[in-house]
Amino acid sequence: MFPQPLPFSHALRVLVKAPIVAKQSSRSGLKLWYRMASTNADVWGLQDPSLIKYQSYIDGKWVSAKEGGTILVTNPATDEELGTVPEMGLEEAKSAIAAAGKAFASWGKTTAKHRHDILMKFYSLMQEHNDDLARIITLENGKTLMEAKGENAYSASFMEWYAEEAVRIYGEHIPSPFTNIRNVVIKQPVGVVSIFTPWNFPSAMITRKLGAALAAGCTAVIKPPPETPFSALALAELSRRAGIPDGVINIVTTQKNVVEVGREMCESKTVRKVSFTGSTPVAKSLYGMAASTLKKISIEAGGNAPFIVFDDADIDKAVEGAIACKFRASGQTCVCANRIYVQSSVYADFASKLAEKVAAFKVGNGLDETTTHGPVIHEKAISKVTRHVEDAVSRGAQVLVGGKRVDGAGTFFTPTVLSEVPAGALFNVEETFGPVAALTKFETEEEVIALANDADVGLAGYFFSRDVGRVWRVAEALEVGMVGTNTGLISHATIPFGGVKESGIGREGGHGIQEYLNQKLIAFGGI
Repeated sequence: MFPQPLPFSHALRVLVKAPIVAKQSSRSGLKLWYRMASTNADVWGLQDPSLIKYQSYIDGKWVSAKEGGTILVTNPATDEELGTVPEMGLEEAKSAIAAAGKAFASWGKTTAKHRHDILMKFYSLMQEHNDDLARIITLENGKTLMEAKGENAYSASFMEWYAEEAVRIYGEHIPSPFTNIRNVVIKQPVGVVSIFTPWNFPSAMITRKLGAALAAGCTAVIKPPPETPFSALALAELSRRAGIPDGVINIVTTQKNVVEVGREMCESKTVRKVSFTGSTPVAKSLYGMAASTLKKISIEAGGNAPFIVFDDADIDKAVEGAIACKFRASGQTCVCANRIYVQSSVYADFASKLAEKVAAFKVGNGLDETTTHGPVIHEKAISKVTRHVEDAVSRGAQVLVGGKRVDGAGTFFTPTVLSEVPAGALFNVEETFGPVAALTKFETEEEVIALANDADVGLAGYFFSRDVGRVWRVAEALEVGMVGTNTGLISHATIPFGGVKESGIGREGGHGIQEYLNQKLIAFGGI
């Protein structure tokens, strides 16, 4: 979900030293690296330690849970404890919403230029603290420092983009059929926004929503995921330094109280919009709650992206695209290729080349600059990936590379390539969210379009072909919100990101600021 990572020569230096243990898979020859838990007392090792906050942020104050509960956050690469954040409940959620409502009275009246300047300051601070913000992402999420640095750049780009969009909130004059009436349409901020974000992009999924909300003149209450709260809290600290007033941004951390907190954030009459990124079942639940007061809503829910390789494709480029699309963030993005369909005449060539590339990956702690792929987020993720692999193998699929968990600390799964995966396998039915490329053979264009569209969701789709006619036909035929033709990378701040069917409602990025604005007609009479 972020642009092509920087070359490995630009990877950040390793800031924590710990012994590396290497293992070699007897099945594939894949080299597997993982770093043992650090004994360094300072697990963060930041240049600016004040970016780490162990409290939630409400009305400009760092606060603990009134009942004293906490959430333990660990490093998925080492199982090391990173720290705790408050287990907030209903009372704190109400306080955060009230603070946002109070702040909206003034923030909503600021000029677009004023909001532009503050967001550009926010953007500059994110660039200035790039190394630290990337390190926080790596420690709590597990992705490599190179990927984390890419995410921070992607995350900051939303602040820059929406700063510029703030001063492009244009109204409209509509000619009237009556000589004594003048019609003017203005745009005003919606109000308080509830923001729910996932763990796979701890920073970027916040700024993609928050940047638009702030630029429009809205205030926000953010519920970050319990797995990766520290990136959100670091952004709150930078927002304070950027000059964003108290109450405009509020962070409520919660885990066991998520149901009551989520309900309040969706049903409160003070909240006028809900924005969510996450699974389709949770999206449906929040959508139902928000419907109780007919709130505006933006949803980016689950995906099950098809990735199609036609017989006229450049196979080497298709392999590169599949690696970028499937294995980015160890397969844990909503736009990852989940179903890989390869035309029969080029199937063997594509499969062998992909397996060879994947076998060269180095799995390990993202703090090691030689690591290419980090862990999956937790044990539940390991269980789901394992279940999908076992299901495919039981149906006749062959393991070309990987196929199992890495022994030792952390939640690592070997990057895997499966061949001869039948259409009915779980890989082709459910979103896997893990580092497994499941290859299914097809014969005709009509057949593969039917397979690709046989899903309840439709977020992203990809295909490789050098036939310009086919490119147009397939791009138009795929039932998804975004299509990558001859590329596995589609995301950046300036494009409309979102899906169709059960993958969501609305768009983020691009002109997504419109999702945070109300249109108001003012008819001037008596002229």
